[in-house]
Amino acid sequence: MKNYVLSSILIGSVLILSACKPVDWAEKQWNAAFNDESTNEKDKKISNEQTKPKTDEPQEEPKEQPNEEQPAQQADLPWLEETVTVAGDGKAVVQNLEDLLIVANKERNLPADYEPKDLVTPNVPFPFKEDLPKKKLRKEAALSLEVLFKAAEDKGMNLLAQSGYRSYDTQVSIFAYNAEQKGEEVANKTSSKPGQSEHQTGLSMDVTSPEVNYELVEAFGETKEGKWLAENAHKYGFIIRYLKGKEEITGYKYEPWHLRYVGVEHAKKIHEQGIVLEEYLQKP
Repeated sequence: MKNYVLSSILIGSVLILSACKPVDWAEKQWNAAFNDESTNEKDKKISNEQTKPKTDEPQEEPKEQPNEEQPAQQADLPWLEETVTVAGDGKAVVQNLEDLLIVANKERNLPADYEPKDLVTPNVPFPFKEDLPKKKLRKEAALSLEVLFKAAEDKGMNLLAQSGYRSYDTQVSIFAYNAEQKGEEVANKTSSKPGQSEHQTGLSMDVTSPEVNYELVEAFGETKEGKWLAENAHKYGFIIRYLKGKEEITGYKYEPWHLRYVGVEHAKKIHEQGIVLEEYLQKP
């Protein structure tokens, strides 16, 4: 009896164990399949997260590529051909009257009634004491002339201002006198016809020194004052208006004494290029 019971128990245990094996195997296969699917989903999720842009970090803006075909912008200057109108008598009349870069010459005429509104007398030495209109300049030019004269004085220069603003009517008398003395053709090389003088703009001042007996002569350019001006006037906004070798462009002989105010920025560029105002304002 004991042997029968023992045998039955053994046989039952074998049957139970045999029955459990397929279950274990199936469970392992199910788990393996589930794990593989989870792993694939996990890998896919990681892959997506790596390629998806992060919204919590600032995105770098795409840099604009320079347009190489776009030409450089030209400086906005009062070009010569754009600042005159032709009157009924055929004369070109200047329009930008208050501009510091105004140009009056043999081809560009100022209105007979034009007079700058801000004329003042600069605090600089003159070789005469009379309170004459020719002492005056436009305010900005006058203040800059004071600074220039102070700098020249500090360097041991002895500069004097000789002639600034002239009205249209004054120029009528001056040109008529020079034409009578020298002939109109010769006078036209050193003196301006009415309406064509820079002095009417209030932006020009003729300067001199005792070394040339206070005269306005070409020899002034060889004095220490004349040489200093040629090298330094641009630092204070002035240029030597009528340069040697530029007579065909300006229409006038070399005048080392004739200072013209254009402002520091423009004076520096004109000086560095060794050109005259007409060349500077000739549209490219």
